[in-house]
Amino acid sequence: MKYIKHKIYGALFSLFKVFPINKNIITFIVDSTESFKGNLDYIKKEFEKRGNFEFNFFYKDQLSFSSFKNLATSKYVFLNDNFFPIAFMNFKKETIVTQLWHAPGAFKKFGGSVDSESIEILKKISDNTDYLIVSSKNIEDYYCEAFQIQKNKIKALGLPRADYYFESHDVGNLKAEFCKKYNIDSDKKIILYAPTFREEEIYNNVFDYLNLEKFNESLGKEYVLALRLHPKIKNFYHDEISTEGDYVDCSDYPSEQELLLISDILITDYSSIMIEFAMLNKPIVFFTYDFDSYMTSERGFYFDFNSTVPGPVVCDSDKLIEVIENNDFDESKLSKFVMTQFDAIDGKASKRVVDFLLKCEG
Repeated sequence: MKYIKHKIYGALFSLFKVFPINKNIITFIVDSTESFKGNLDYIKKEFEKRGNFEFNFFYKDQLSFSSFKNLATSKYVFLNDNFFPIAFMNFKKETIVTQLWHAPGAFKKFGGSVDSESIEILKKISDNTDYLIVSSKNIEDYYCEAFQIQKNKIKALGLPRADYYFESHDVGNLKAEFCKKYNIDSDKKIILYAPTFREEEIYNNVFDYLNLEKFNESLGKEYVLALRLHPKIKNFYHDEISTEGDYVDCSDYPSEQELLLISDILITDYSSIMIEFAMLNKPIVFFTYDFDSYMTSERGFYFDFNSTVPGPVVCDSDKLIEVIENNDFDESKLSKFVMTQFDAIDGKASKRVVDFLLKCEG
């Protein structure tokens, strides 16, 4: 029977709807690894400024009767990722369910834009969702299609976790701590390499395509390469991704945002991390060694990749090195791209979201 597990979640949830809504309870739906949690953290911080709220975390893979009770009696419920059981959870009218979504802006197609088999359940999830928060009105149509949600439920209020970049941070100290942790010369600049995962397994070992020896020969005196693998990579590639040579694997580094702050250049491919890095107005190069394959076998994009991404696109190590050596980056293209992804970058996104939700209550 299709979605039987999710329907069981819904049935368990319904058992606790007999209890009244507690206006002070806020529940965040997360997985046990707490991946993609940044937006939730900033919404929590903002609510902490507003009153005496009780915060609960509903772990998708660690179920208990108490977690279902808290969920069913919450005034506010927040998600940061897909959670299909929502399709079968009919919340009371007093509860406000808000999807914050972990990926900034619009880049790779996802959800209903690519998965026709999930259209119906996505519609059911959206029926039980009150609001979907996005970073710009420019991308509302894409999210409408991806989530199969009514456009009037989409609110362009910003990316809550982007408020981090407007806080006071000692970047020099953060870099010193990073260099100490990974035994790096602190005088070197950091090139962060953050590739996404591929569903086609043969393209997931990046060192099959990046010539690290040549990279270090040309750039090693000035730069160190820091590799940050996607959290879901192990779902698509089961061998170890490593190689001989000088680089650091910082996939286990707890704060991705700290990495973005201390890095001088980002190398990525099809990862939405580039949208957040672009906010910092720092150089990005797109190393797309499997471009033709990705275009035909993977999800595709909401815009033309080559003409829109905010940095040079290269397909081999030689071109990658050449771009970095020659500092071949276009700042105007970077700024133009950011304007399409964000209506405002001001450190007040979390405030806007919470203001909006409290106003809805009033």
